[in-house]
Amino acid sequence: MDNQRLIIWSFFGFMCILTYQAWTIDSTQNEIVVEQAYEENELSFEASPQLNNNLPKLSQPDRNNVTPVIISDNDFSEIITVKTDVLELKINSKGGTIEGAKLLKYPKSKDQPDDVIELLNTNSKDLGLIQTGLRSLAGAPEPNHLASYSSDSNNYELTHQGELIIPLYWTDGNGIKVEKSFRVSQGSYRVDIEHRLTNDTAQDWSGASYSQITRRVTDKERSMFDVESFSFDGPIIFNGEKIEKLDSSDLNEDGPNQFVSSNGWIGSIQHHFLSAVVPEKENEQRYQVSANKVRVVSNMIGPTEIVYSNQTKTFSTTAYIGPKLQSQLNAIDPKLRLSVDYGILTMLSQPLFWLLNFVHSFVQNWGLAIISVTAIIKLLFYKLTEKSGHSMAKMRAIAPRLKAIQERYKDNKTEQGRATMELYKREKVNPIAGCVPMLIQMPFFLAFYWVLLESVEMRQAPFMFWLTDLSSRDPYFILPLIMGGAMLFQQKLNPPPADPMQAKVMQIMPVMFSAMFAFFPSGLVLYWVTNTLLSILQQWSINKKYSA
Repeated sequence: MDNQRLIIWSFFGFMCILTYQAWTIDSTQNEIVVEQAYEENELSFEASPQLNNNLPKLSQPDRNNVTPVIISDNDFSEIITVKTDVLELKINSKGGTIEGAKLLKYPKSKDQPDDVIELLNTNSKDLGLIQTGLRSLAGAPEPNHLASYSSDSNNYELTHQGELIIPLYWTDGNGIKVEKSFRVSQGSYRVDIEHRLTNDTAQDWSGASYSQITRRVTDKERSMFDVESFSFDGPIIFNGEKIEKLDSSDLNEDGPNQFVSSNGWIGSIQHHFLSAVVPEKENEQRYQVSANKVRVVSNMIGPTEIVYSNQTKTFSTTAYIGPKLQSQLNAIDPKLRLSVDYGILTMLSQPLFWLLNFVHSFVQNWGLAIISVTAIIKLLFYKLTEKSGHSMAKMRAIAPRLKAIQERYKDNKTEQGRATMELYKREKVNPIAGCVPMLIQMPFFLAFYWVLLESVEMRQAPFMFWLTDLSSRDPYFILPLIMGGAMLFQQKLNPPPADPMQAKVMQIMPVMFSAMFAFFPSGLVLYWVTNTLLSILQQWSINKKYSA
């Protein structure tokens, strides 16, 4: 087998996997305009025929197909503002719906620090709501997300270490009272939601708690100039066994996605950020995710429970609204961490992220952490790549004789192949030996690529000098030029291709990849530059030893 051809195709295959999303050039950025689904503090069910009456239905042990009547107490509502050191929430007293969530530590761009990410919003183009409530089996007035609650205050702010509780109150006027509370804490994006129902009537109350996330549908054109345009934006579920990202267009055409699980959850993700609802464990929940052309509704409802006369019961659930910080996600539910999508190489990417995070705890700079981990990976594979380097050095030494054989037998391919194999055998050269170590390392480098691309910890992180944001492209294209120069120099250390066509392809590659990487996040380019420079040092050392 031709060693040079295998190297080229292996490298191209690796880079195609690595940069497959960079080949679609965006000429326009189109977004479907979302219909106003939440206007003047009231849900517009009629705007979405497929999602009408999107309150989840109760399961009933002795009756079927009975849908409780939805009763809205009145149209009065107030907006309650809750602020912590990292989060600002807007809670509507109508239903206790979380209709606004600003991430105070995460600006959209470093140039505008006051314009922060909003995961939940009532604006039609960026609609996002988290709605929770209780359903009554009897069809009586119920504290669902259309009911009106009262509040002690319209402004809450966490000004000290600890936690803050925001209570809301509802009553049906006949003895059923509910205190709905939201608990937030310092430095956390977790929101604990509780419904404490007190039954002061002579009758038992039967019902269940539910939660749902309403989110807009987007359809952005992909662009190699915008890495975020390739990140999934839409509903995500964990069905108790595996995590799944759902395509809203498939849901619209094929109907709702439904499942039952005692340890599942629902959410909506975009690049680096997540809004999710995780119910109490061990209580079996029924889940449904529906969509039309403009919005997605993901909901879940627990089992029907009885609150006996003169008793109180608390229904609890947990929401997460923030960046995909794996430590906080893991504290809520280890499976919630899977929302950080490392693809099929998660088993490799997760340890690499741990290592990167561990190194950062010492060096306190994500750029230095990237360089350090890249060096550690190269060190772990040193012996393996050393064998590859020796094979390359041997191939480089016999390159003139290979070229002479090709010239001598240019009209006789059979004799050319025989003479080439005799030379390999005589010089004890295995042309494949230089490629196998490279192929073994590829999954590790690809896994590290996804760690750098998907981990929010690297978002807007500075390195040094002109590189003030590792998640955006190099503003002066210096790093991609260094990468191209390093790749070109690396080629000089390797045996030249005997095939003229292959030689031209190898010469074009540094230019081509420099152009592509010019628009990649500078953290990824830094990783590739570091890996290339370390490979150059290793191959130069091997060539020197072999020559001696």
